[in-house]
Amino acid sequence: MSTIAAQRQLVADACRVLAARGLADGYLGHVSLRVEDDLLLVRCRGPQERGLRWTTADDVHLVTLDGGPGGEGELGEWTVPNELPLHTEVLRTRPDVAAVVHAHPPAVVAADLAGLAIRPVVGAFDMPGTKLAAGGVPVYPRGVLVRDRRLAGEMVAAMGDRPVVLLRGHGLTSAGRSVEEAVLSALSVDRLARLELAVVSAGGTLVDLPADDMAELPDLGAGFNHATAWRHELANLP
Repeated sequence: MSTIAAQRQLVADACRVLAARGLADGYLGHVSLRVEDDLLLVRCRGPQERGLRWTTADDVHLVTLDGGPGGEGELGEWTVPNELPLHTEVLRTRPDVAAVVHAHPPAVVAADLAGLAIRPVVGAFDMPGTKLAAGGVPVYPRGVLVRDRRLAGEMVAAMGDRPVVLLRGHGLTSAGRSVEEAVLSALSVDRLARLELAVVSAGGTLVDLPADDMAELPDLGAGFNHATAWRHELANLP
């Protein structure tokens, strides 16, 4: 399989993982991957739209940062997502980022609307997620469709240098050095949101992991946190 074909399949698999995990269980949401400075692969809209759960490599197309076709025959009847600027503005301003995920996890939206910040409330249960939360998960406070560079710039400013930003009344945007990292970070934030909602619903109080316990959490490395975790997600796909 050629590199570009493998990258298309990776983006398609990422969309299916998001759907299987309930972060994008309808037809809204998309994943992108930078392949050159001014080119990215992104899940596009087609005349036979079926939703993220059914994404194939044929749904993934090479486009420019301005939304034009990135090669001969790349778009045709296909159109880029309305929120393509959400992806491209992150890629324009964050050279550390190779992949961007946008999804609409109900638990993340509900937790934010309930006033619950994503916090490091667990320990070894999800170590990458706890460390991500400890660094802060900012919120873009506008419930808008991020359809142009102005709105995307606002979102990117709210995101700062963090891997995930919540979009109030909307969902989340996750960025990573790889598709796998961006998706797994989104899954961790969703997992924490679900736990926080469950704790509060049970009458409990959210308490951050003590500093001594945080210091004891090891970094198991990308081979485990990303590679093994990603194989697990792919194995669970229907």
